[in-house]
This record gives sequence, C-alpha cells and structure tokens, in this order.
Amino acid sequence: MRLLIATKNAHKTGEIRAILGPGWEVEDLTAHPEIAAPEETGATFAENAAIKAVAASELFPGVVLADDSGLEVDALGGAPGVRSARFAGPGATDADNRARLLRELTGFPSPARFRCVMALARAGEVLATFSGAVEGTIVGGERGAGGFGYDALFVPEGFAQTFGELPGKTKNGLSHRARALAQARDFLRKWVDAQSTPQR
Repeated sequence: MRLLIATKNAHKTGEIRAILGPGWEVEDLTAHPEIAAPEETGATFAENAAIKAVAASELFPGVVLADDSGLEVDALGGAPGVRSARFAGPGATDADNRARLLRELTGFPSPARFRCVMALARAGEVLATFSGAVEGTIVGGERGAGGFGYDALFVPEGFAQTFGELPGKTKNGLSHRARALAQARDFLRKWVDAQSTPQR
C-alpha cells in the first residue's frame, strides 16, 4: 500500500516506515514539494493531525497519514503538549526544547507521557483518527544519543533506560506512535479490503 506521511520530519517517517514493515510504500512531503505544510492552528493533537492530513490529501491521489504528537509533563500542567516542537520558541531545535524543559522543572524524576494522535484522510476528508500514549518520567539530564525530540530525557514505565538509550526496535514496539499506528494499520487493512470487495 502507498501511504503519504504528512511531515518533513525524517525521524518520524523512519519510525513509521520501520513500524509498518514490508508491504508498505511510505513517503513523506520531502518527495512532494508541491504540497505545502499547513499552519498548525489546532488546540489539540487531534485537531492538528486532522489539519495536516486533510490539507495534504487534497493534493495527493491516495491515503494520507498525519501524526501530531508531543510530551505532556504533569508538573507543567500538561505542557509542552501541542507546542512540544516549538517549546523554546519559533525555530527551536530539539536541544533548545530539552534545555528549556530541564530549566522549567525543579523535581526529578517527573511524571510525564508521550501522546500521539494520527489522522487518516483521503480526498480532503478524514477517514478516522487514532491515539496512543506511553507513560513514564522525565529525568534530570540527557541520556543516550538515539531517537529525537525529548527521547533522551524520557524513561518509559517499566524500563530504566531513556528512549534515547533503548534500541530503536524496543522503542518502536512500545512508543505512543507505535500504539496509534497499530490502530491505523488495522483500520487501513480493513478499509482496503472493503474497497476491493465487489458490491452486490
């Protein structure tokens, strides 16, 4: 199945491609410069995922998957939340965002979770949305060079290592993105079957 991921984030595309495995032709917006990324004006992950999926699906002749995800830290009232990618301001790097998070927190480890919402769209219409979350804690210093975003600060529940230290295969088996994507994959398989079944 051909699937367009409505992102230019190579890390995100790589994770989704690895989780889906063979049998899926996964590409992202870097292969489609004619499709501009819309402004993410939603107040929730679900709203932003839908905005991105719908915008791309109006210009792409197939199914589009958009992901909006981020980190919710209890001690910060759920922040950075939907502003995770720009927590330290417009144009912030992952390192900038991690540094601000550590400055904002005074107690470690701090309960937190990664949350992901995915939207599937086709021809300008949302087909379905899916959500996944993984609970864990924020530690007081970066550990590990793997992953991206806040991974080096986040220890998932049941583990002693951060997402930055865990092997990619382990992270991809339990992450918020993996949990949302498993639901999206199941939906797509059924949807494709339904599309190919002759109507009586």
